[in-house]
Amino acid sequence: MEQVQGALSGALSGPRPGSWPGSRHRPVVIGICGAQGSGKSTLAQTVQARCAAERLASAVLSLDDLYLTHAERQALARHVHPLLATRGVPGTHDIALGLDVLDGLEAGGPVALPRFDKARDDRVSEHDWPIVGPGCQVLVLEGWCLGAFPQRTRELAEPVNALEAGEDPDGRWRRWVNDMLGDSYQRLFARIDRLVLLAAPGFEVVHRWRSEQERDLAARAGPDDKVMSEAQIARFIAHYERITRAILAEMPARADLVVRLDRDRRPQAVEAR
Repeated sequence: MEQVQGALSGALSGPRPGSWPGSRHRPVVIGICGAQGSGKSTLAQTVQARCAAERLASAVLSLDDLYLTHAERQALARHVHPLLATRGVPGTHDIALGLDVLDGLEAGGPVALPRFDKARDDRVSEHDWPIVGPGCQVLVLEGWCLGAFPQRTRELAEPVNALEAGEDPDGRWRRWVNDMLGDSYQRLFARIDRLVLLAAPGFEVVHRWRSEQERDLAARAGPDDKVMSEAQIARFIAHYERITRAILAEMPARADLVVRLDRDRRPQAVEAR
């Protein structure tokens, strides 16, 4: 990770609050994109530690923490497509909430950061959201599809896996998800100043990585919490296969920093632009 930390130094030693045109308080936003289990949270913590060493006030927000509530996703499943009951794809996040957080930080704070409880599959009560004090200088924003572009319509025609073939045969779900990605998500992604991609060696490793995450979750879960089986994990990650493959194909050419990982998540190469 030393190579990664060194490459990020430029972003952290860049403009400070007060030097951004038209905004006295605007924090530098570092976006971290990576497939499930690729180490986004670990890298976010590393960036925070580096910020502390540089005496920069920082905060971390995950795209996961912007998930719609369980009830809201159930409503989408009833009215748009049944596959939207599963959290994660574009359209299942409250992007307006994320933009409100960024606006609040730009205004100088303090700001409450949303939190989502994956074991309960629901948003944490607002009373329990952590507060970021005034003067946040660096915001680390991380998510599995952060910075992704929508696909062209013709690219959506053929299903990429059994889930799409069997449960979205007419392509309605994937077209809707693609439309969402091309709309409000691009407004959120436009606020990113530096985009970091943790590039998996291929989609095939994602199941193993996600299984490791689930085991960690199970170790902390209570008796009423929801933890997925291996079969459920396979179905779960199938929802993200299309966009993950598209990211791995095109994002390395435009991300500010690309960290190429091996199957054990060890950095094999770091490419800065």
